[in-house]
Amino acid sequence: MTTIERRIDIAASPEVVFDLVCDLHGYGRWLPSSGDYEGTSEIAPPPVAVGTTYAEHSRRGVRHGVVIALARPDVVAFRQPMALRPRLAGTIDSTVSMSIAATAMGARVTRTVELGIPARLRLVRSLIVGRYAKESERMLRALKAYAER
Repeated sequence: MTTIERRIDIAASPEVVFDLVCDLHGYGRWLPSSGDYEGTSEIAPPPVAVGTTYAEHSRRGVRHGVVIALARPDVVAFRQPMALRPRLAGTIDSTVSMSIAATAMGARVTRTVELGIPARLRLVRSLIVGRYAKESERMLRALKAYAER
């Protein structure tokens, strides 16, 4: 397993930030698509709760996600294994947790990604980890920009 951890301070209440992160149906309002994230779809009907399922499609594969932890306003976690294209490449197992802590200025968000990368991808492992790290940073910057507007 490889762990990627990124943090950002946001000038908004932990409750506001938590609600944005948990509103899977509303990601399109604040998180633009990218090469590694084309949007969240196939979301189970609201409200979002432990067990809610969704899909995230990209050129590289499909993440089939499920909410595995939810404790307002402190933490939400998702398990989202990504079936790669081509299928022979295997599946990247990932768990993403978003921890939100109150600060004097608002909220500190910590995004932790745990990756299980198939052995057959060892030659491109650093590239995969770099892409996941870059996407975490992009997501946190977009969350901050939207929450602070």
